[in-house]
Amino acid sequence: MTANQIRTAYLTYFQSQGHTIVPSAPLVPENDPTTLFTGSGMQPIVPYLLGAPHPEGTRIADSQKCFRSQDIEEVGDNRHTTFFEMLGNWSFGDYFKQEQITWMWKFLTEELALDPKRLHFTCFIGNDDLAIPKDTESAELWQSLFREKGLEVGIGENSETEGIQEGQHIFYYNEKKNWWSRAGVPANMPVGEPGGPDTEMFWDFGKEKGLHEVSAWKNEPCHVNCDCGRFMEIGNNVFMEYKRVEGGFEKLAQQNVDFGGGLERFMAASQNEPDMFKCDIFDELRTNIEKLSGKNYGENDSETYAFRVVIDHIRASVFLIADGVLPSNTDQGYVLRRLLRRAVRYADVLGIEPGNLSSCVLPLVTTYRESYPTLTEKQVSIEKEIDAEEAKFRQTLNRGLKELEKLGKKGFLNDEDRFVLFTTYGFPIEMSIEIGIERGLDNVAEMKVDMKGSSSLQSMLDAHKELSRTASAGKFKGGLADNSAKVTAFHTATHLMLAALRKELGEDVHQAGSNITEERTRFDFTYGQKVPREVLDKIEAYVNTAMEAGATVGTKIMPKDEAKATGVEGSFWEKYPDNVTVYQVVGHDGTVYSQELCGGPHVANTEEIKAFGRFRITKEEASSAGVRRIKAIFE
Repeated sequence: MTANQIRTAYLTYFQSQGHTIVPSAPLVPENDPTTLFTGSGMQPIVPYLLGAPHPEGTRIADSQKCFRSQDIEEVGDNRHTTFFEMLGNWSFGDYFKQEQITWMWKFLTEELALDPKRLHFTCFIGNDDLAIPKDTESAELWQSLFREKGLEVGIGENSETEGIQEGQHIFYYNEKKNWWSRAGVPANMPVGEPGGPDTEMFWDFGKEKGLHEVSAWKNEPCHVNCDCGRFMEIGNNVFMEYKRVEGGFEKLAQQNVDFGGGLERFMAASQNEPDMFKCDIFDELRTNIEKLSGKNYGENDSETYAFRVVIDHIRASVFLIADGVLPSNTDQGYVLRRLLRRAVRYADVLGIEPGNLSSCVLPLVTTYRESYPTLTEKQVSIEKEIDAEEAKFRQTLNRGLKELEKLGKKGFLNDEDRFVLFTTYGFPIEMSIEIGIERGLDNVAEMKVDMKGSSSLQSMLDAHKELSRTASAGKFKGGLADNSAKVTAFHTATHLMLAALRKELGEDVHQAGSNITEERTRFDFTYGQKVPREVLDKIEAYVNTAMEAGATVGTKIMPKDEAKATGVEGSFWEKYPDNVTVYQVVGHDGTVYSQELCGGPHVANTEEIKAFGRFRITKEEASSAGVRRIKAIFE
């Protein structure tokens, strides 16, 4: 099956099981100050997993656009991508293990017609110290479904050390592999945090391909979580049934199901192709790059690596630009700039003529036309952004070459030189090494082109990489909402501030990004000129008045069209389902201080904010073209 057919089949199947299909959320999350991008299917769902009622009921499903900036450095192998689609279905206190496992089995073996002999599953082995039992229920359910197909399969207890034994298709692993919570393993979960065991689904590309035998793990036992490439995880069923309490765990009152499966991985399994980039969703783009470069994918290892980087980075860039991200030196724009510049570098490796990367947009528009018509609408503007960024980067490279000429006059390049070339001029490390070898510069003469160089250079690069990763992956580790009392208070106050901004400056003002810590709120909004101090004083007064009023903070489920007509603040209206959750701050006298589309977290009453002091705006400044930035504190 093609990727488009798989997406349609998944949504149709779960709709037939009573699920409401909801649209994909934008790649840039709304009203989530903790992360730059939507990095998983469950990320927009977190409030409902924690108990908030979903406007579309207790069963929903979707295909969510996702982007993970932390995977940029992983791109180049046969299965990692920064952009992907996550097929998801959720139960909010509705069905549980029996239904989920049965439905997934039928979807895999009947809808996708995958060979059950190639399917493998992992389950949680339990933790006696924490009194969390072994998930025998999931293992036995999978085993019974194999039996219905006439297959008797074994359950492995120690496959990680012993390898897969004949006839085994179900395996137990510990919490590092088969437990999910926002905090990671059970021992790291704070009191009140929900989590639970998961059962993961794997596709076996076949022992006959010999992938393990030629891998770096050839001398180790092969098992489903081996990194050799023989097995690919295609989906994960999370059973959120526990809550951390003092001294241990207890069952949640509402048991939830959270499933996520990569569309591209389902595609690779369906086509039994371990190299994801050979599968159909990449055909149009891959063929276009072959024409531009005059090279064929798969003929040369270094060129194949370059193909994968260009394919992934251009696809991700197109979707990011379509969702409103533009290249810049901060936040989402910084990540986009990094993607495009890496794409230019590897396009040069392939011999693609400068100025031709934008021609890669049309193949993507063609591939995704039915599922994402926005790409068609924005094709011209996307092409212009790619052309402009490529031109800027080539100017940067030219400056780097001139600087390298200066540095090279002393007869060698040291680690500091190469680091400055890379970080200041964007000049690739491997390029400075190549040129150094060509020109006989002392410190690089013995280096291999594919190596970073000395340990000191590597240390500097690692530090730089970590800084970049932290900036791009999100403001808080894990990328999910921080529900601490002060952050929650700041979040609610920031909503009030936006309402005041729109009241004072006009309804063309909209949120353009935010970052909230326990020390301050930082809020970006659309406005083309400096906001006078007297206006900022009025905004401060509005927020503090709402705090003093003891206004009730709550949510209301209402039709999307009604919400929009009544002036509810929100962006990307077309991305929301027919019914939406509206957050409201309403005073005792009926005054509506704020109403927006937002899932939380919020205080229950604005008087709770007063515990942290008065709200004060400390700074207002330009952030980027047409965008202003406010910083505010409690004092």
